[in-house]
Amino acid sequence: MDDKRNIIMAVLLTGIILFGWPVLMETFFPDMVNKNEAVEQSEQATADSEGITQTDGPAPAVSTTAGSAAIGADAAAGTIRKLPVVLAENPRVAIETPRLKGSINLQGARFDDLTLTDHTTELDKDSPPVRLFSPSGTKDAYFSRFGWAGDGVTLPGDKTVWTADQEKLTPETPVTLSWDNEAGQTFAITFSIDENYLITAEQSATNRSENTIALNPFGIISRVRDLDNVPPGEADSWTIHIGPMGVFDGTANFDTDYEDVDEAGANGIAANATKGWIGFTDKYWLGALVPVSNAKVEAKFRAGSGDIYQAQIARENAQVIAPGKVLTTTTRLFAGAKETALLDTYKEQYDITLLDRAVDWGWFYWFEKPLFYLLDWLFKFSGNFGVAIILMTFVVRGIMFPIAQKQFASMAQMRAVQPKMKKIQEKYKEDKQKQQQEIMKLYKDEKVNPLAGCLPIFLQIPIFFALYKVLMLSIEMRHQPFTLWIKDLSAPDPLTPVNLFGLIPFDPPSFLAVGILPILMGITMHYQFKLNPQQMDPMQQQIFGLMPWILVFIMAPFAAGLQLYWTVSNLLTIAQQKWLYSRHPQLKEQMAKDAEEKAKKAAEEKAGA
Repeated sequence: MDDKRNIIMAVLLTGIILFGWPVLMETFFPDMVNKNEAVEQSEQATADSEGITQTDGPAPAVSTTAGSAAIGADAAAGTIRKLPVVLAENPRVAIETPRLKGSINLQGARFDDLTLTDHTTELDKDSPPVRLFSPSGTKDAYFSRFGWAGDGVTLPGDKTVWTADQEKLTPETPVTLSWDNEAGQTFAITFSIDENYLITAEQSATNRSENTIALNPFGIISRVRDLDNVPPGEADSWTIHIGPMGVFDGTANFDTDYEDVDEAGANGIAANATKGWIGFTDKYWLGALVPVSNAKVEAKFRAGSGDIYQAQIARENAQVIAPGKVLTTTTRLFAGAKETALLDTYKEQYDITLLDRAVDWGWFYWFEKPLFYLLDWLFKFSGNFGVAIILMTFVVRGIMFPIAQKQFASMAQMRAVQPKMKKIQEKYKEDKQKQQQEIMKLYKDEKVNPLAGCLPIFLQIPIFFALYKVLMLSIEMRHQPFTLWIKDLSAPDPLTPVNLFGLIPFDPPSFLAVGILPILMGITMHYQFKLNPQQMDPMQQQIFGLMPWILVFIMAPFAAGLQLYWTVSNLLTIAQQKWLYSRHPQLKEQMAKDAEEKAKKAAEEKAGA
């Protein structure tokens, strides 16, 4: 009766996991759901979008602090237009670097046209480059602008057309934009750019009038974010933060999301800081403003109409400019891919506090970055990230080998005391509490630790989670192939027998799209469990028998790189177990004896039936 009840419970548990897992994935791991779909929308799709109402311009005008004037431009209703049409509407200065291409809009002095030439929207190398910034009036508008706030002064605004001294911004040729208000003040912004993703904006305001004026330089990043239509893989979750982010006074803020900014209302979410940065982080990309001086600044997130969100920085107080004097302020803009080594370089070279935390490493930050650098070094050594993952698995298993030896020694001890344990179970089968007390006394007398065999599993948990974060967050892993059908190690295994490996025109749900790698993982885990000593409790035996096949479905939506790691780890564990059995023959003999007794008992029960 107990065996039947245990079987029913095991079946129910399996059903709950199989059918409940998709709901849990949707809730806690939205970045894994439909990972095989496009993460970014292509440039052509953006250009063809028409007829959608959108607010033209950044968030509505907002005040920085008391005494400072408004930042931003008033919202004006408009419609979505094609990207080439919007780019041709105003004069522009071209941007050309080894890794960025685009233009500066001279109307408003905006960085609103940036593509990342090293990264494509799709796996196909011929697909369009990833577009980070897009001008206002297009779908997914996203841009940065620099200006001044002040009272009683004619200031350059969102519609101001600037004059440029160069036709192209490159790492070798900075560009200076200038504008004269014809009232005694001249404004200039000198943009310089490095060979990667860092732009430096030096704002200068010259007071040629006879009166003292007060100005407050500012920088903003404005973007449209439709929270009801987030692309696959770009949703904020408890494992990966996507949305508003900043570092204020040495603390990285992962707690603010777009909904929080909406709820904050007109006042927005503000933080005063002396060192840090503010912006918007996506899974792989970052747009962030970095004030370079140690002056106290006010950083703020605000929401406007039309799904517009704005990050802004300004001095806490306006700066006084006497007649004949010049006010100069420098701000940096990071606009590009969150490459770990590059973020670390910028952090040290330009003293940008915690810029590396733009990658949401999470709880095991201290462990995940070294793991990433190990994997990256192995990739540079081997030339293939799949091979690098295999080599890293050898490293991990090698480090854990002494622990595995202790585990097997403990298993041998457990097998040695099993005859005594069976006698106790038979003697006190009617008194479970006394039975447990006597078993614990037996463990103590024989110096056996029943939990010692669990240690390697617990040590694997941070390694497994760290590798999950590395594969899911690191831009270096994106679109990296392994071999044969595995073209992207950061995406699930695409080849599944459910649709006869693509021969049937049917796309199964993510939890049923079980690929070759998770199937191999389940098979190797099943064989690995078969090598382990059998559990005495029938319920535990059933659970361990079902676990590999349950994990096949659980792991199916995860990155192929993670599946590869687990499969190779299982194979190494099997080889390790066979070698250790040769060192502990009594364990193997006991397993054979147990299997013989089990078969004999089953035959007797069958004969009796």
